[in-house]
Amino acid sequence: MGFGNRSRRCWKPNVQEKRLFSYIFDRHVKVTTHALRCIDKAGGLDEYLLRTSYQKMDTEKGLFWKTKVEQRYAELAKKDARMEGRREARRRMYGDDRGVEEAGGLESHQDDMGG
Repeated sequence: MGFGNRSRRCWKPNVQEKRLFSYIFDRHVKVTTHALRCIDKAGGLDEYLLRTSYQKMDTEKGLFWKTKVEQRYAELAKKDARMEGRREARRRMYGDDRGVEEAGGLESHQDDMGG
């Protein structure tokens, strides 16, 4: 029984091309089935990239997209902070009572209806 003439088996990853939705980048991404399961478990591509540590990222593309997503989220956070500052300035300028009047008008209308 000789096993010397067997051909070597070359193992390749099970790569599937799936359309994964990213809130930041909407594009086709090729991922392994293991990564696909991890992405589903994390709640989406963005969350997977944000939660996975740099040590666990095995590929250059993974590291590239992780840094891109982190940069984009940082930009969005800055933009949101600016918008919140503008909203706060408008509230101070025009007063907070606009929302209170609407809620008060609704309650008095319900009282008139017997509700």
